[in-house]
Amino acid sequence: MVKDNMIKVALFGVGRIGQMHAENLNKHKEIKLLYVYEKSKQLSFKAKKLYNCKLEKNYKKVFRDKKVDIIFISSPTNTHIKFIEEGVKNKKTIFCEKPLDLNIKKIIKTFKKIKKIKTKIQIGFNRRYDPGHYNIKKDLERNKIGKLEKIIITSRDPAPPPASYLKSSGGILRDMMIHDFDLCRFYLGKDEITEIHAFTSSFEKLYVKIKDHELAVVTMKSKKGVICVITNARHCSFGYDQRIELFGKSGMLISGNKKVDSTELFNSKQSSTQKPFLNFFIERYADAYNLQLKELISLYKNKTKPRSSFEDGYMALKLANAAYKSLRLKKTIKL
Repeated sequence: MVKDNMIKVALFGVGRIGQMHAENLNKHKEIKLLYVYEKSKQLSFKAKKLYNCKLEKNYKKVFRDKKVDIIFISSPTNTHIKFIEEGVKNKKTIFCEKPLDLNIKKIIKTFKKIKKIKTKIQIGFNRRYDPGHYNIKKDLERNKIGKLEKIIITSRDPAPPPASYLKSSGGILRDMMIHDFDLCRFYLGKDEITEIHAFTSSFEKLYVKIKDHELAVVTMKSKKGVICVITNARHCSFGYDQRIELFGKSGMLISGNKKVDSTELFNSKQSSTQKPFLNFFIERYADAYNLQLKELISLYKNKTKPRSSFEDGYMALKLANAAYKSLRLKKTIKL
C-alpha cells in the first residue's frame, strides 16, 4: 500500500543505467516507484515484478497523472527532450540523465521555454555529487591552493559498453567525456572555456567500424588562462580509473581512485600490496548517486536550484561539439 505522504516517481527507461536508478528509487524510504515506462517488454515486466510498479504504454498518461511528483528520465538520449518538455508542461520536478540530447538546436529551443517557467530540473552529472570531487571544489573555494592554474582529469573505463550502445551514444566525447567537460566547468566556476583542441585514436577495429574513438585527449584554456587537460579511454586493465588534480599557485588538490579497500601489507616477502580499483562506475560512484537522489528530493520539496542544471547540460554538450569540430578541422577551436 502506498502512503499518501510518499513521493511518487515515474521512471522512464530501465536499461543499463535505469536499472541502477530503479534500485535506488525503490529502496528509498520516502519514495514510491509508481510507474515504469519502458519499450522492452522483457525489461518492463522484470521491473514490475521487482518493484511492484505500474506499467504504462501511453507515456502522456503518466505525465498527466496528478499523483506523479517526479519524472525520472533514463531512457535513450533521443527521447530526453521530448520527456522533459512533457514534464515541464505538466509541472513535474524532473531528473534527466546526460546527455540532454545530441541535437544542440533542440536543447537551445527547450532551454528558452523552461527559463520562463522556472521548472525544477536536475541533470545526471553524478560526479558533481561525489564526496571527493565535491570536497576539492570546496577547498578550492576556501583558497587552500591559491589561484587555480591547471585542471587535469583522467577517466578510463575498465571495459567498453556493448557495441549496440556505442553506436547510438553520440561518441566518446558526447557520451563519456561529457562528464569531464562538466567537471571542468564545475571547478572553473564563472570562468568559461575559450579554446579547445581534441585528439583521438583507435586500436580496435570496432571503433573504426562504428565511427567512434577508443582513446581521447582534450586540452582547453579558460578566459583567465587556466589550462584543462582531459584524458579518456574506453578500456583500462587495472580497473575504473578516475582521478582529478587541481593545481594552484600555492598547492594541489587531488580526488583519487577508490579501491576495494585501502589496506596495505608489509612483511618479509613483500613491501606492499594494494587492492585493485573498483571495477564498475555504479560501485565507484555509489555515494554520488545516493547524494544526487537526496538533492532531487530536496528539489521537489523546497530547494530552488540543483547542483547540476539544464544549463550545465547544454554547456557540456556545447564543449563536446566544439571538440568534435576540432577533430574534424584538425585545429584549435575558439569559443
